[in-house]
Amino acid sequence: ELQEWRPVAYRKCTDVLWLLLFCLFWAGLMFISGYAVMAGAAERLVLGYDSFGNICGRKNTPVKGAPLSGQDMTNKKYVFFLNSCSLEMQSLKISSLSLCVSSCPQEQLNSLEDLQSFARNNGSFLCLYNLNVSSYTLNPKAAQLCPTLPVPPSKSFPLFNRCVPQNPECYSKYASMLISMVNEMDVFHRILSGILAGRATVIGLSFLALAFSFILVLAFRYIRTLLVHTLIALVVFGLLFVSGVLWWLHYDYRNDPSAELETEKENIKFLLGYAIFSTIVTVVLLFLIFALRKRLQFAVQLFRIVGKIIGRIPFLLFQPLWTFLILLVFWVFWVAVLLSLGTAGTAQSTSGGQVEYRALSGICYMAWYHFVGLIWTSEFILACQQMVIAGAVVTCYFNRNKSSPPPHPVLSSISVLFCYHLGTAVKGSFLITILRIPRIVLLYLYNILNQKKNAKCLFKCCFCWFCCQESCLRYFNQHAYTTTAINGTNFCTSAKDADCILARNPAKLASVSCSGDFLLFLGKVFVVCFTVFGGLMAFNYHRELQAWVVPLLLVGFFAYLMSHSFLSVFEVTADAMFLCFAIDMETNDGTADKPYFMDQDLLTFVSQSNKLTEGQKHRSTRPFQDNEDGTELQPM
Repeated sequence: ELQEWRPVAYRKCTDVLWLLLFCLFWAGLMFISGYAVMAGAAERLVLGYDSFGNICGRKNTPVKGAPLSGQDMTNKKYVFFLNSCSLEMQSLKISSLSLCVSSCPQEQLNSLEDLQSFARNNGSFLCLYNLNVSSYTLNPKAAQLCPTLPVPPSKSFPLFNRCVPQNPECYSKYASMLISMVNEMDVFHRILSGILAGRATVIGLSFLALAFSFILVLAFRYIRTLLVHTLIALVVFGLLFVSGVLWWLHYDYRNDPSAELETEKENIKFLLGYAIFSTIVTVVLLFLIFALRKRLQFAVQLFRIVGKIIGRIPFLLFQPLWTFLILLVFWVFWVAVLLSLGTAGTAQSTSGGQVEYRALSGICYMAWYHFVGLIWTSEFILACQQMVIAGAVVTCYFNRNKSSPPPHPVLSSISVLFCYHLGTAVKGSFLITILRIPRIVLLYLYNILNQKKNAKCLFKCCFCWFCCQESCLRYFNQHAYTTTAINGTNFCTSAKDADCILARNPAKLASVSCSGDFLLFLGKVFVVCFTVFGGLMAFNYHRELQAWVVPLLLVGFFAYLMSHSFLSVFEVTADAMFLCFAIDMETNDGTADKPYFMDQDLLTFVSQSNKLTEGQKHRSTRPFQDNEDGTELQPM
């Protein structure tokens, strides 16, 4: 039985129970956020703290049993280790005493007199707080209360505000200790340290990726055949150039005298992995470009038709920008809460008047709940963007007068979403979340069982299976959202109706969209490729303490995220247009009684694309089977 497709003017709320469930889930997130703010101290992780529980750069409250706690450190913003040349780590804790100081020593200090002179001239006291400056040379216990001599020159480094020694021997030991500490940390702390180590470069490259994405969106809006060939040439050149640069950097780092440092060893290992991965991607893409070269002209025609729709709804081009800003605000909030959760603990004094922070019970479960909230909420925001774009496209497609488009289709689509279909977006995003969580668990178990080859192979297979399932679910979710925008039905009914019409016309709809999807993928590769190249050049000229592997990964991920967010406008518009086209052909027959809603250009394009796919096979003049009992779709 064929579904009667009709854009409805009067709607009802869909999937209300799922919306209530999402609200209850966010109530739990708000409880965790409030608890984290009350019990946590994110400043302790970001600003750094001394061995006596004082957070550097702010006023502190005293801790019972620790006489040196509770001091005003407003002007002392840097953490200084008393034994920076012989640091040892036990259970993620550094054995050396640490103090908050106002400045790091720029020159080597060889005696207690030098420490005293540095304190008087710079106002930075490198001995324990209870030792007066005048007693540096008089107190017989000054050697135990002051740093180990000689004190190497150091400078403040943007990595948790630590004073980093510049002496080559001390630098090497400090770097080795820091890399060991980072390797034993969890993924979140590793990423955070990478961001702080190269935050200026990461921010600059992120703006570069944003500019590339916006330029590419404008280029696709006014696409021409010459532009497509230029894009392909740039992608091929970029892939070959980046692969060559990666191999050259790997060779250069291997022959560098500082390759004995742990940071350099990390960079060499990951540069080799990057080079191999980039080379494989280059070979595969070159093969695909050669295999699909005959469909490039159809890709140009497709984007001209999509560009015509976007020309009627120009505000669709700005939709990813608002989505990204909302996601950015949510991610900042999520990171702030996670920082507070990671530092939620009680301060307890130990022997010698020092302070340790012990984690509270139940924090681990709260962190997992918070992590699920990250995935679900992010997918919900992206689902709302897809529904807004699909609703605007449906409104313009089912409009008889193409020269006079409906007023404010984007605002109308947003109002329909918020008034009626938020529950549908919640349900679709929840299904994606359900498939993403097992992937993360498998990745965690894969890292634990890294030494067992049979387990590694099994986990890789399961991981790939979940990835394929997620890709398929995203494809059907998009068509379910479009169907909801047309018929106003709930998620399950919309998914079933969309699946039925796609099952009746699988080859036809796939043939007209594969070339466009491939061209969009090349656009994403273009943005990632040139942004990563900029990152390689920037990080290569700053071979300091940090292993810049993590920042470069973040730059590549952010570049792909930005390009995907902006180019998804064309992808979602094309998918919604083809579903509307299939419904239009199945419901109407092009006669005066039941005329088509589509443009003649779209009908001609689909016919030509299908002829190319089917070769010389004879085709009927009607692409889809008639529906004699169908009802003409009414304008939105």
